Amino acid sequence: MRELNETLTEAVLDPILARDPAGPRITYYDDATGARIELSALTLANWAAKTANMIRDEFGLTSGARVAVLLPAHWQTAAVLLGCWWAGVEVVLHADPDAELALVTADRIDEAEGIAEVAALSLDPMGMPVRDLPVGVTDYATSVRVHGDQFHPRGIGCALDGTSVSAVLDEARKSAARQGFTAEDRVLSTTAWDTPAELIDGFVAVLAAGASLVQVANPDPAAQERRITSERVTAQRR
Repeated sequence: MRELNETLTEAVLDPILARDPAGPRITYYDDATGARIELSALTLANWAAKTANMIRDEFGLTSGARVAVLLPAHWQTAAVLLGCWWAGVEVVLHADPDAELALVTADRIDEAEGIAEVAALSLDPMGMPVRDLPVGVTDYATSVRVHGDQFHPRGIGCALDGTSVSAVLDEARKSAARQGFTAEDRVLSTTAWDTPAELIDGFVAVLAAGASLVQVANPDPAAQERRITSERVTAQRR
């Protein structure tokens, strides 16, 4: 397999940005709270760039570093993942003692014990910070805002749990084909991103196909049929 000379974020986002930068790319629902957040490809790329700049400039990580991402399937998690890959760092989905940075929800800070740098996300729809953080833990929402929304990568490491960018992209494209995703699709999903396979099938494959994602947390079965119509869903991942 030929290795790419671009990051995974560039490989999946650049074609979308060239074709449809303003259209909805991720629409996130939480049926437990009633939250609905929608991001275009351009907005998602801006968040990812801010995250990549934070990783490089604030935490001093370089290409090849390992970052533990202990977050649920969420629009902010999408920005974190794309930011990590843009920065050329390797994402692991568990509390890896060899990680140099952990990005976590407040209730998982203890899992990051022993990792040098920790940033916590509130996942608040209004971007509110995490309250009463322990000393030494960075608040993601507060920190990420001060960083630039353009990013220029300087190197490429592994993408996901020891797997190269090329291999992850290849698997994502195969997954998209297997699931029948195309660039015209709006994909409804309620599945987690807790393992590499789930993350590739439920997130990377959607972007690799050029499709857009409607991700639902705490799904209310009574709302699904109405949502399929209102969001013009054309494909589903369960």
